[in-house]
Amino acid sequence: MIHSVGNACSSSEKKIRMPAVAGAFYPADADTLRETVASFLSEASSVKADKEVQAVIMPHAGYVYSGAIASKAIKAIPADAAYKRIFLLGPSHRAAFDGASVNGAFDSYATPLGEVQIDKEACEALLRADTVFTYVPEAHAREHCLEVQLPFLQVHLHNVPSIVPIIIGTQDLSKLKKIAQALQPYFTSENLFVISSDFSHYPSYEDANRVDKATGEAVESGSLRKFLDALELNARKGVPQLLTSACGQSPIAVLLLLMEGRKDLQVRHLAYCNSGDAVYGDKNRVVGYHAFSIVKRTETFALTEEEQKQLLQIARKSIDYALTRKTDLPYDSTKLSPALQQPCGAFVTLRKGGKLRGCIGNLTGYKPLYQTVSSMARAAAFEDPRFYPVEENEMKDIDIEISVLSPLRKIQSVDELQLGRHGIYIIKGEHRGTFLPQVADETGWTKEEFLGHCARDKAGLTWNGWRDAALYVYETIVFEEQKKNN
Repeated sequence: MIHSVGNACSSSEKKIRMPAVAGAFYPADADTLRETVASFLSEASSVKADKEVQAVIMPHAGYVYSGAIASKAIKAIPADAAYKRIFLLGPSHRAAFDGASVNGAFDSYATPLGEVQIDKEACEALLRADTVFTYVPEAHAREHCLEVQLPFLQVHLHNVPSIVPIIIGTQDLSKLKKIAQALQPYFTSENLFVISSDFSHYPSYEDANRVDKATGEAVESGSLRKFLDALELNARKGVPQLLTSACGQSPIAVLLLLMEGRKDLQVRHLAYCNSGDAVYGDKNRVVGYHAFSIVKRTETFALTEEEQKQLLQIARKSIDYALTRKTDLPYDSTKLSPALQQPCGAFVTLRKGGKLRGCIGNLTGYKPLYQTVSSMARAAAFEDPRFYPVEENEMKDIDIEISVLSPLRKIQSVDELQLGRHGIYIIKGEHRGTFLPQVADETGWTKEEFLGHCARDKAGLTWNGWRDAALYVYETIVFEEQKKNN
C-alpha cells in the first residue's frame, strides 16, 4: 500500500511524487480503489464517449462526495484514446503564489494503482516560455486537486500517457492570458486537458443549486466573459456562506481562453450534484460539483463568404422583382453551389434605420436553401402581420439579414442545449414555438428563462410547458448586408 504524505521517494535516483491524500480522499488499498473507481464508471452509463475530447472539467473532492460526477467526465473520454500527454490544471489550496507552478521536478506521480510518468520535457518548455511559470514545491507536496484525478484515468484509459501537472495560484487575468498563450501550442487533439475544479463552496443546498446553475450555464456557453460575469453576479447576490462560486475559476478561465476563436469546439454539460446529495452530506453547508467535456463539433454545415453574398442578392432581388411585378427568376440555379441547393431552414430579417421592418422564417427547410431565402424574403417584406407591406421607395433604406439554420436535432435533455449557440424549437401537439440562438445573447436570459419564454410567448404553452414537449435544437449562420447610413 502507498499512503505516505506526498514527499518525494528516491529510487535509483528516480524521484516519485508520493500520494498525499490516499486513505483520505480515496481508498489507499489498490484493489479497493480500483473496485471503487470501476463502480463509479459503471454507474455513469448514461454518458457516451465522444470521438474527440479536447478537455474535461471535473471535481476533486473526496470520492464519497464527488466520485459519481468525476466519473461522468472521465466516461466522456474514449477509453482507447491515444493522447500524447495529459495536462492537469488545478487551483492551489495550500500555497500562495502569483503565477503557475509546473511540477517537472519529479519523474512520476504515484497512486495506489501505480506510477504515472511526468513529461519533464514539456514542463521545462513551459518554464522557458514565460516567467509566469515557476516551480513552487509547496504548491504540489500536499495538493489533492490533481492527485485525485489520476486513479480515474488509470482505471479508464487503456494507455495512460505522461502528464504535465500545473497548479495555478493567480487570479490576475493578464497572467492567466500568459498561461493560456504558453499552453496554446499544446491545445490540440493530440493532448487532453483535465481541469480540476469544485464549484460553490459552503452555501446551503438550495442556494448551491441556484448558484451552480448560473455558473454552469456560463461555462457551458464557452464564453470567458459570461463566466467572469456569472462569478461577479453570484458574489454580488450576498448568498449566505458562499465563499466562492468555483475554487478552480483560474484553471477554468485558462481553458476558456484556450477555446477563444475555436468554433470547432463545444462544451457539453454532463452532470451536476452537490455534497448534500451524498449519504453523509450536510445540506446546510455544501460544495457543488459539475462535469463538462469539451468536444469537437459534429455539425459541419458552413457557407463561404461568396455564398452568403449570393443569398443576400437573392433576397433583395426577390423583393425587388415582386415590387416591380417582373416574372423572371432572381437567380440562376445552374450557377449555384451544392450548399445553396441543400434543404435548409432560414429566416430573413428586414431593418429600416436600425428598426425591425419584417422577419419571417422557415425552420424545417423543405426546399433548397436559395428557394427558402427567396420565399422568406418576400414573406418578410409583404406578409409579416406586424407591419404594412414594404413599398418600392423604401427599399433603398432597408438592410437585409439572413439566418441560415442547420438541420433540426432532437435532444433528450436540456443539458444538450447551449445558450447562445443553439436555437430552440418546441413542439407539443399543435403548439409550435422557436427562438433563434441570438435571442439568448440579446436578452441575457438563463436557460430556464429562454425555454420558459419560448414555451409561453412563442408556443402558446404554460411557462413550464417545455418540460414535457419535444425539444429540438439547431445552429445558425447569421450574415447581413453592409448597413446603410440612415
